[in-house]
Amino acid sequence: MLKKTISSKEAHQRVDKYLRKYLSEAPLSFIYKLFRKKDVKINGHWVKENYLLNEGEELTVYVSHEQINEFNKPRSIEKVSLSHQIVYEDENILIINKPRGLLVHGDISEQRITLTNEVLNYLYFKGEYDPKENLGFTPAPAHRLDRNTSGLVIFAKNLPSLQELEVLFKNKDEIDKIYLALVEGHLESPLEIDAPLLKDEKTGLVRISKQGKTARSYVEPYKYYDHFSLVKVQIYTGRTHQIRVHLASKNYPIVGDAKYGNFKLNKEFKDLYNFDNQFLHAYQIKFKNISGKLSYLSNKTFTAPLTKKEEEILNKIK
Repeated sequence: MLKKTISSKEAHQRVDKYLRKYLSEAPLSFIYKLFRKKDVKINGHWVKENYLLNEGEELTVYVSHEQINEFNKPRSIEKVSLSHQIVYEDENILIINKPRGLLVHGDISEQRITLTNEVLNYLYFKGEYDPKENLGFTPAPAHRLDRNTSGLVIFAKNLPSLQELEVLFKNKDEIDKIYLALVEGHLESPLEIDAPLLKDEKTGLVRISKQGKTARSYVEPYKYYDHFSLVKVQIYTGRTHQIRVHLASKNYPIVGDAKYGNFKLNKEFKDLYNFDNQFLHAYQIKFKNISGKLSYLSNKTFTAPLTKKEEEILNKIK
């Protein structure tokens, strides 16, 4: 039998999600069978899977010691320093300037070398996270960036902060995300782009379609370089490849974009500057008037500078 008192770090989440983390190796069918059999109790009372945990409550799960040993296997972790630039850190959040080429989360091709794993190692090194003790919550990013997009990523160190950040990024009313993109051509005036996007699940490509999901972007010129423009992009929706498809649709493809860009120009750019990634950077995050646990971030702005290589390229094409 599993009996555990819920800590402050584990509270405010659904009990089924907690058990999915605690018994991380268990099949989902096993987890939800526990609820059907009424084998999950809080303070002696049977609860459903959507019950929200509170600090100090006693969780009882009727599983054998053999099942606990089989399904409760905390991730292995090593103490290492974080090699990427920390833009901001406090007891609730960590903001990282992610380099190009690094996944935020693992995928089929890569599970080990990810920004999330590096952040967990860093927090373990600092003594702020222990996978053997913090089984109900794992520090996590509140949003994502493509592998080949650099810039700001916010991690939450505790569940209440993650929940607040996820709401902010979903609603987008009290938070602004600004990107920098180097595009082909001179953008002379700001663009409001309102074009729904549809993703082809087989190819992974995204296109503008009336059958797609609403997608809105605002683009304004920032600096001019020879035959290029460095533009600022603010997104009001967070669709896959939104900025890349929207800019390409207006004949301002992002330099280095291997899916939606000018392939001939990309090759020339690679030959000249040894740069073959999309020139897209999550440059700035602005908090407005927010409430709750993270209210102290109200009216704060966080900025991630371009890399030295990108600045060198911009200086060469002036």
